[in-house]
Amino acid sequence: MFQGPLQESILRRAQDKGLAEIRVHDLRTWTHDRHRVVDDVPYGGGAGMVLKPEPVFEAVEALRHGPESTVVALTPQGIPFGQRLADELSRLPHLILLCGRYEGFDDRIPQGLQALELSIGDYVLSGGEVPALVVLDATIRLIPGVLGDETSALTDSFAMGLLEHPHFTRPPSFRGMGVPAVLLSGDHQAIARWRRKQALRRTRERRPDLLARTTPSDLDQELLAELDAEGVAMGGSEETTR
Repeated sequence: MFQGPLQESILRRAQDKGLAEIRVHDLRTWTHDRHRVVDDVPYGGGAGMVLKPEPVFEAVEALRHGPESTVVALTPQGIPFGQRLADELSRLPHLILLCGRYEGFDDRIPQGLQALELSIGDYVLSGGEVPALVVLDATIRLIPGVLGDETSALTDSFAMGLLEHPHFTRPPSFRGMGVPAVLLSGDHQAIARWRRKQALRRTRERRPDLLARTTPSDLDQELLAELDAEGVAMGGSEETTR
């Protein structure tokens, strides 16, 4: 599950540049029975199996680099993972990501290892491997030097607290659909203003919860007032090229 994604795109580039080192470990390495068992039935009954504490503790204790290591457990019971946490994790020297499976971890695992429990969303997955890849991708791309253009991470959706503005490229007209004229004007101040306005528009329409958590600047308040005046709560039209 890890081999393909770790050898593609930004994750591979980060490793090739020596900016990140990613190692995948099998919990069964730290078992001591002939069947290499890592799970058992839950106390109290019920369906499914629970990951045992012994192999997980031994794995973390073998892989830890002392205080510089941060243990992260991927679990549906964790706090929501977002851009702010990705930025915080990108600044840490060593992460150990624990991937849950079956019915999840014996609760003594996150307790005893003082793990940061993270969830990537309110839905059911087969295990923590895909969430671990999400955390790796979102985190590693923020390490300085990983991206070719260091400013791109700063303007991504969520990085500035809002959804990102719309993007357009050539041709200027495609199947009757044009490009906003301001983007072709060469007026960088007007372009910046348009982009901020569209980010506010899109965020208010699609993720008002994000907008509610931001403190609007004077410019943002002005742009929001313009949107209100235009009556474009569910969209609207901008002058486009034809």
